Parts: sequence; structure tokens; C-alpha cells
Amino acid sequence: MAFDTKLLDIIACPVCKGKLAYDKENKELISTAAKLAYPIRDDIPVLLENEARELSLEEVEKWNS
Repeated sequence: MAFDTKLLDIIACPVCKGKLAYDKENKELISTAAKLAYPIRDDIPVLLENEARELSLEEVEKWNS
């Protein structure tokens, strides 16, 4: 089973309530507004701020382009 990208229409970043983008390569959900990347474990997004990693400025620019 793979992450269901249809979830992106109904889930939001718990920090800023903004949209999330799916990073298939790194199995993460990206919030450029909050500058956070949330892990996806066993096809389940872990939308906890303390589990997220901070995005670098370069990563934010990449996702915003």
C-alpha cells in the first residue's frame, strides 16, 4: 500500500493550517509556510510538530518554485 495522495485535499499542516505537498522520494509531507517536513511512516503521515524536521532555505525555495 502506498500513501494516498487524495489525503492532501483534506489534511493540513497542524502548525500553520496550510497546504501540504507530498515528497515521494523522501516519504515526507512538506509545509513550506511552516518550513517543516513531516515523516510518513508505514504509509501514515505523522503530523506532529515534534516529529517534523525543519526545512532548509534551499528546500523551501525548491518547493515554492
